[in-house]
Amino acid sequence: MKIVIIGSGLAGLSAGYRLCKSNEVIVFEKDPDIGGMSASYSLENSGKKYFIEKYYHHIFRSDSELLALIKELGLEKQMLWLEGKNAYFVDGKYYPMNTPFEILHFSPLSILDLAKLGMLVLRIKLIKDTTPYDRIKAKDWVLSTAGESVYENFFAPLMKSKFGDNAGNVSAAWLMGRVKIRSDRGTEGENLGYMRGGFDSLIEALEKEITANEGEIRTNREVTEIVIKDDAVQGVVVNGDFIACDAVISTVEPAVLDSITRGKLGALHETLKSIRYQGTACALIGLDKGLMGDGNYWLNIKADVPFGAVIEHTNFLPFEDYGENIVYVTSYFQERKSLLWTQKEEEVIDSYLKGLESIFPEFSRKDVRWTKLYRRTDTAPVYEQGYLEKVLPFAAGPSGLYLAGMFSSSNYPERSMNGSVKAGFESAELLMQQKEARNQHKELRPV
Repeated sequence: MKIVIIGSGLAGLSAGYRLCKSNEVIVFEKDPDIGGMSASYSLENSGKKYFIEKYYHHIFRSDSELLALIKELGLEKQMLWLEGKNAYFVDGKYYPMNTPFEILHFSPLSILDLAKLGMLVLRIKLIKDTTPYDRIKAKDWVLSTAGESVYENFFAPLMKSKFGDNAGNVSAAWLMGRVKIRSDRGTEGENLGYMRGGFDSLIEALEKEITANEGEIRTNREVTEIVIKDDAVQGVVVNGDFIACDAVISTVEPAVLDSITRGKLGALHETLKSIRYQGTACALIGLDKGLMGDGNYWLNIKADVPFGAVIEHTNFLPFEDYGENIVYVTSYFQERKSLLWTQKEEEVIDSYLKGLESIFPEFSRKDVRWTKLYRRTDTAPVYEQGYLEKVLPFAAGPSGLYLAGMFSSSNYPERSMNGSVKAGFESAELLMQQKEARNQHKELRPV
């Protein structure tokens, strides 16, 4: 069976990995590099080469499918479990937020507010099914549960930095999913996993498995049409050439899928048009000196700067692995007309550096060794109120067309690397189940 996979992110590569041993698999990637949101830079410092993700990543202990895949590929020895310390920069002040003692000194909230926040988090942990909360706005639920001060001084800045003007429309189910996935905390900080040497090892291992089984991964190849005739996939058009196939797994965002299927997905057509995605402008900066001397890894920010978070990678991973301080500065944007998308790379970097100067008085541009900027418009869906009704099925309708990605049920109500791996596996499994069912039907037909 010849299967085309559109996109070489974790969902696409995971699907290809599952299918390549018994099928002819071709993965098409429009970019020069594979990996999608998990792609890495290859950098060198003092003659030492290392890989670092273009967009920060880590693993949670609940990521069972991802951890099983890492073990299956023989990479488990690279796994590290470390404490990622967090802080909050609010109204010009820096607040570590790791121990109960530190949290009690978060002055934007009163002792009563902190108690309400603690009860809200506990309540979320006890909720088994968040489905009913999909129709409720996170803002309304927090206001009714913990009050205005907790929302305005704690949640609102975080949601604003992640969803911009859409923050007020995000569902309570998303917020609950976010809190649940980030609840593995020790006495000093959050327990997070990372692969020593970077997740490039995972991407490379998946690539090797696919190609070792005679599968192909073709970069700089954009699929411009999925050809559907008589409600069945016939093939794809890539760089102007038609390539026949028996099935397609698409991992592209809904708007792109709607375009390349030429509106032939029936009732799903309207759903594809209604799902909104947001973009990301993520800067990676190499420094002679660190930013957060107290060892904090993640800094959420409420300030007049063009970014919402600073992630100091080398306050999480050993400095010795890189020989230089590495910091991510990142922001989401909601529309293509955003300056974060329309400005030149050097202009975005300059605005980020100005923001760092305003937050960290000891920071100097003289300490900057190099900068990189990774940005794209299809980072993730905006999990608005009622989003659950828009979650795309693994089987799209036409025979032979399957979907897997950040829009899949495995990535709701909060996306993750694990959700993408699981989506790839589930789409591949469904494809094979339906293939087997068709084969059995053929065998049972009377001659």
